[in-house]
Amino acid sequence: MPFTPFHMGPGLLIKALFQGSFSLMVFGWSQIVMDIQPLIVLLTGEGHLHGFSHTLIGASLLSTLSCVSGKYLGEWGLRLLALRSRSAPHLPISWPVAATSAAIGCYSHVLLDALMHGDLQPWWPISLENPILGMISAATLHQACLYAGLLGTAGLVVVNYWQKRSTQ
Repeated sequence: MPFTPFHMGPGLLIKALFQGSFSLMVFGWSQIVMDIQPLIVLLTGEGHLHGFSHTLIGASLLSTLSCVSGKYLGEWGLRLLALRSRSAPHLPISWPVAATSAAIGCYSHVLLDALMHGDLQPWWPISLENPILGMISAATLHQACLYAGLLGTAGLVVVNYWQKRSTQ
């Protein structure tokens, strides 16, 4: 699922369930970081489309990078959103929340892509096999991600409404 919003569906659901214990900004950033290597391959025509970045080792390294950079970029983005909407100041993203969000982002990215991309080798260098390829169809996977996103968005709207109502 390179460069699609489908990866964000599960992230929206996790955010709705765990609220301040999960950063959707860091999660979203990790999705972008994970697909930089496939983007380079698509632009240059050189390399393995779902290469090192889409292995568990690559996801571990990119999770660390996404955590550190995503914490600061996410806080900056939240500050901009708070200024623009004149809302209450944002809460900082704690290191444990950034680390958890980045790890969930990177590992879920490998898992979701491994279900549908035949060139993905998640266990490299231990194995070149992809044991979960085709466990569900790509259409079913896309639907599940879409429904997770819709459910998560609805959950966030309800929680936001409840929070505003309880502060009045």
